[in-house]
Amino acid sequence: MKTNIAAFILMIITVPLAGELKFYPFHDDFRVSLATPFFFFFLLWIQRIPPVLSGLLVGINVVTLRIALDYLLLTDVSFEELAHLHYPPLFYYLAYASLFQFLRLNRLPYRPLRVGVLSVLIEFISSLVELSFRHSISLTTIDLYAFGELILIAVIRSFFVLGFYNIIQLRQSILNEEQQRKEKERILMLVSNLYEESVQLKKTLQYSEDITRECYELYRDLQNAESINGTANFAQQALRISGKIHEIKKDNQRILAGLSKMIADQSSSDYMNPVEIGQLIVRTNQKYAVSSGKDIQFLLEVEETLPPMHVYTLLSLINNLTANAVEAILNKGIIKISVRRLNDFIEFRVSDNGPGIPPKKRKVIFTPGYTSKYDVSGKPSTGIGLSYVQEVVKDRGGQFELLDEWETGKTVFIIHLPIDELTEKG
Repeated sequence: MKTNIAAFILMIITVPLAGELKFYPFHDDFRVSLATPFFFFFLLWIQRIPPVLSGLLVGINVVTLRIALDYLLLTDVSFEELAHLHYPPLFYYLAYASLFQFLRLNRLPYRPLRVGVLSVLIEFISSLVELSFRHSISLTTIDLYAFGELILIAVIRSFFVLGFYNIIQLRQSILNEEQQRKEKERILMLVSNLYEESVQLKKTLQYSEDITRECYELYRDLQNAESINGTANFAQQALRISGKIHEIKKDNQRILAGLSKMIADQSSSDYMNPVEIGQLIVRTNQKYAVSSGKDIQFLLEVEETLPPMHVYTLLSLINNLTANAVEAILNKGIIKISVRRLNDFIEFRVSDNGPGIPPKKRKVIFTPGYTSKYDVSGKPSTGIGLSYVQEVVKDRGGQFELLDEWETGKTVFIIHLPIDELTEKG
């Protein structure tokens, strides 16, 4: 609403001033100026203020300005004569705004051709209204040539304004589309992270279940071992531990149920062209690289014939490996992402020319909790990235392997997943 009020005030000021840039097509007091294009543009722009109110206030300001200027410049003309001479434009703007409101030119959806034709009609009728007041004063007549001039002027001014207005609308649409794209990417990455956390949570639930069972078995064994002194206390302690872990398990189950419902309610938007998914991963990690002060070139190769694939699975897997590659490169390097089909499998490759992985570490990098990354305070990362990828790939019947050329400093992670696990069912 504040924008509409600001535009309304600007209209009241600029339209009368634009009216002073004029010429006289009929060699009388009727003028053609830039006021109408300005007025038309503001009426299209302003949505929440009634056009009739705009027409009334603009008309009063136009008449007031013209009377004031002539009163200062023409000393031999009285105020009454000037008022009698300049009042017809008030009815022009009132007629223009009334017809604009009646025909609802700025209603949605916006249709440029309809608005253009009707605006020509509105300006022509409004000009006739003003001319009728002027010619009733001067007792002259309006000929056919004057009608032709009025229509031509209306066409030129109306479509000039529409062209300018449509350029602004197009620019705004492009900006809105870009904003929506960024928001969609943000949501996709958010759900992808939730997907990753749900896998880890599922594993934690299994561990909780195992520990609960083992604690309960320990409790029963201690209860049966009556010959050991203090067994009852140990048994009760084991039972309490079992109960607490059981409560943790139930809480985790509720969290997992919520996450699973959010992720499992798949719609058509959950599946995207692999090229678009790859481009999203590249854009995201380009920002990550820039924020880390690194100069990294990204290469993306995706077969164009591949079917749409599940967004969150690909994002959580490939984005994880790509982010690791960004972190591995010290200052400058190249990361390549390739996706291709091999019979009933999809192969994903993420390679980088960073420092590589030493041979002694190749066996432990997939261990849950292992990490070589520390933040500025010295706190280690969770170390679940590669173990998570391995877990998801294994769960879906795929293979995950590392090709490491230690001498050349090139690291390649390869994932093979059954195509049925990635494509939309049905």
